[in-house]
Amino acid sequence: MEPGEFGAFVSWLDGGVDSGGRSYIAMHARLVAYFARKGCHAPDVLADETLSRVARRLNEEGAITDVLPAQYCYIVARFVLLEHLRSADHQRAAVLFDVGDRAPDLDAERREQRLARLDACLAVLTAQERELIIEYYAADGPSRIGARRDLAATLGLTANALTIRASRLRERLRGCLTHRREC
Repeated sequence: MEPGEFGAFVSWLDGGVDSGGRSYIAMHARLVAYFARKGCHAPDVLADETLSRVARRLNEEGAITDVLPAQYCYIVARFVLLEHLRSADHQRAAVLFDVGDRAPDLDAERREQRLARLDACLAVLTAQERELIIEYYAADGPSRIGARRDLAATLGLTANALTIRASRLRERLRGCLTHRREC
């Protein structure tokens, strides 16, 4: 983003009143809190992405007048969140979290090492088992129940049978991750 574009973006956030960038900092903090409440692992990165998209759109359109700036930022944040939740990285991280590697991510390198171990453990599973466990953790929040019900129906299983299969796969993954952590 060019300096002039950033200035126009901050001015738009300020509503025309010069705040010295405080409105940008406040909106960024609010978005970080929003993504953190949603359970995202890197809320600051998602907040940056949201504000970049809003600034880009403002630059392309010249003005966004149909909604308040904060409201528009939250609308874009919701789309960023949905894209994040659908991403393969998020789905792998959800499986990793549930199979027992619940330590907070200290840095990107350590997170990538954990995900690499998970990928190696997932590779040991059959394609059907791997697809089942990834799909089992694909949905997040309130949509999780419906998604798992649909997955069970697709596989011709009852919800209870699906839960049992996922539990068994989760235990196998835990064992594999424990073994790889010791190596």
